[in-house]
Amino acid sequence: MLGPEHSQTLAARFDLALSTGYAGDPAGARDQFATLVPVAERVLGAEHPGTLLARSHLAYWVGEAGDPVGARDQYAALLHVRVRVLCPEHPDVLIGRAQHARFTGEAGDAVGARDAYAALLPIDERVFGLEHPNTQGVRVNLARWTGEAGDPAGARDQYAALLPMREQVLGLEHRQTLRARYGLAHWTGEAGDPAGARDRFAALLPAMERVFGPEHPETQEVRENLALWTRRARLRRDVN
Repeated sequence: MLGPEHSQTLAARFDLALSTGYAGDPAGARDQFATLVPVAERVLGAEHPGTLLARSHLAYWVGEAGDPVGARDQYAALLHVRVRVLCPEHPDVLIGRAQHARFTGEAGDAVGARDAYAALLPIDERVFGLEHPNTQGVRVNLARWTGEAGDPAGARDQYAALLPMREQVLGLEHRQTLRARYGLAHWTGEAGDPAGARDRFAALLPAMERVFGPEHPETQEVRENLALWTRRARLRRDVN
């Protein structure tokens, strides 16, 4: 019998909480991590790597369970500790900064998210490299929140610059490449070019049907956007 606070017991509880979240129950994962963190703090110490990892997952699943403000605040508090214990450019710190930026945006602060991703990008490029998935994820999110912050042309241009790298590194029909093409099409339209958006969505739809399937929600979203921008392009043409 190991006992409820043995290190192997805590590791098993961590794995169970993580599996609960990945199985589609973010609220269950949140609650399990919420009960695990104080035990880890008491047994391992507040600044032990295992405790900090549990706190990171708690923040993540709080956000995934529908509380972006809570996730943002928990990541902010955790970052202060990680920077002190590790260093400002440690990979765990950079990943935490990206998550903090994400939930800042989802909590309603698009400008704050944009600025946080803009500050993070050159550091990720230096630490991880230009083509690393973490760097690419930051670039995608910077483009998204640039648009959400009121600069659709800037978002369009960032997606246009990002797309060739996505295609080269991941492949033409990788899911993340297709999502980047979606972003480029969307912000092309929002930047005032409905015909350009229509054409990009029209070119994207067959690839989405092949990769995701014709009934997948993301494919349906592309189909709906194709109809939307077709109508707007026709209206623009008729007005002119």
